[in-house]
Amino acid sequence: MAGIELRSSAFNDHSFVPRRYAREGENTSPPLTWSGVPDEAAELVLLCEDPDAPSGTFVHWIVVGIDPRSGGVEAGQCPPGGTELTNGFGEPGWGGPHPPAGDEAHRYFFRLYALSEPCALPDAPGADQVHQAVEKHQIGSGNIVGLYHR
Repeated sequence: MAGIELRSSAFNDHSFVPRRYAREGENTSPPLTWSGVPDEAAELVLLCEDPDAPSGTFVHWIVVGIDPRSGGVEAGQCPPGGTELTNGFGEPGWGGPHPPAGDEAHRYFFRLYALSEPCALPDAPGADQVHQAVEKHQIGSGNIVGLYHR
């Protein structure tokens, strides 16, 4: 399986996400760039999840149908060709980090999947539903982890 390189100009892998991108800040999605997408990819799927949430893995962003020929997304934008689904806050699009005050830093996994064919997801899928849907047609992936605490 191909390795996709996923990066952000806003934070490095396993470093803190600036407050601007958090729910208590401007709640703006961070900029991301990617490379190494397999030529045969039909679509990209982006998932941001917090596995450290007290109630179980919390979904912060799901975007399906991203153009596999794109190379990234600017801050506050939807990736090219993508459709933003409902996040764990019950809102479409990005929902920034918002761990309970006083918790240790939570990890926010940004995962980009290259699929050989489009996947079908409900409007507000849980993280497990996304993982199961992409598993069948995944031909490449990459991730970057951001940290955040309040």
